[in-house]
Amino acid sequence: MASILGELLLSLIRSIVAGWAYALWVKVATWLEPKIQRRSVKVAVGGLLGLAAFFMIPILMGLLGL
Repeated sequence: MASILGELLLSLIRSIVAGWAYALWVKVATWLEPKIQRRSVKVAVGGLLGLAAFFMIPILMGLLGL
């Protein structure tokens, strides 16, 4: 019984953290988008952010045990 409750609690924490991270990402993206004027700079910044996410997402997933 304790293992079932532990799994449910861990699942709840994971969903809360994932929702919080997504909301934070949207807030940062909406803040950053009007500050960048030229299309080429937007593509470069997007590429750098995508590359950072490519490496950071597996690290965060491993730390959270997902």
